[in-house]
Amino acid sequence: MKRIILMLLGIILLTGCSTKTDNLKNFKDANSKHETYELKGNMKIISNEDEFTYKITVGVKDNEYYKVSLINTINDHEQIILRNDEGVYVVTPSLNKSFKFMSEWPNNSSQAYLISNLVSDVSKNSKASIESISNGYQIKTTVNYPNNPKLVSEVIKTDKDFNLKSVDIMDEENNILMNVEFKDINYKPNFSRDYFDLKVTDKSEESENEDKKLEDCRNACKEDEECKNSCTTKSTSNILEDIVYPLYVPVDTYLSSKDTVETKDGNRVILTFAGVDPFILVEEVANFSSDMEVIPVSGEPLQIGASIGALSDNSLYFTSNGIDYYITSNTLKGSEMKLIAESITNGTNLVAGVK
Repeated sequence: MKRIILMLLGIILLTGCSTKTDNLKNFKDANSKHETYELKGNMKIISNEDEFTYKITVGVKDNEYYKVSLINTINDHEQIILRNDEGVYVVTPSLNKSFKFMSEWPNNSSQAYLISNLVSDVSKNSKASIESISNGYQIKTTVNYPNNPKLVSEVIKTDKDFNLKSVDIMDEENNILMNVEFKDINYKPNFSRDYFDLKVTDKSEESENEDKKLEDCRNACKEDEECKNSCTTKSTSNILEDIVYPLYVPVDTYLSSKDTVETKDGNRVILTFAGVDPFILVEEVANFSSDMEVIPVSGEPLQIGASIGALSDNSLYFTSNGIDYYITSNTLKGSEMKLIAESITNGTNLVAGVK
């Protein structure tokens, strides 16, 4: 009798393992074949007590060409991550400006809105798990975000045919820090010939679009004055009048000096921080460029709250609320510069003391 019970238990265990393996394989097989597609959805990023929501549109051709449009739902500010034969770009159409990277993006990290990267996350983790849920499956696996160590795992939800429904990315305590919901996926898109080209924005067209976005945003805010103030998408002056100070600085690091330099376009503020981890923070008003401005960067695109920045070995560029920021340091890691940047873009900034 004991022998029979042991045999039955062994069969049950083997069946369970087989089902898990088969379902993970089915997920990978079903999604690996999608090398060209267009998907639309929403992405939510939670940073401390702040929450940023984007409308996302992703176009992929042959898992070689990529175009990811992220539109902030509060102020309709758009940024685009583009990969084509010339390289990888982070484009800000409203400024006619882009950062150009010689980068392996998106193959060098996890990306919650790219099908091939989700398949890769599952394939690289021998301990990935899958279970049946209502109307589909739920897969849990680890993630790889080199410049954001807080992100450690993800839960991928699919329907019964393994079509993607949502992705939650979590920290060690299983708090959700990023969520992507897939609203529509077209596996046979008809991309225009120039869909993956770097496009130049016409100034008159940009001005008209910005004015309309500003009006629509303010109308949507109704009587909420704080909301209306957040709708400002472009500056009417090249002079930076209000200095923005980071809420976060590394331990035993402090603001030692601030200087204002006149430029041909306005002014530039330089904040110097001294101490254990010294760094320099530069701020100036972001302006529309009549010609597409392409800034070469040796680094990677990086999500910073409501903005996408450019991270290199010892510097970080990003634009937030109409201001260009540049952080540089010989001692800080990328993850630490990211914390400083997020403390600038999130919440109300405090005025730091000068020693």
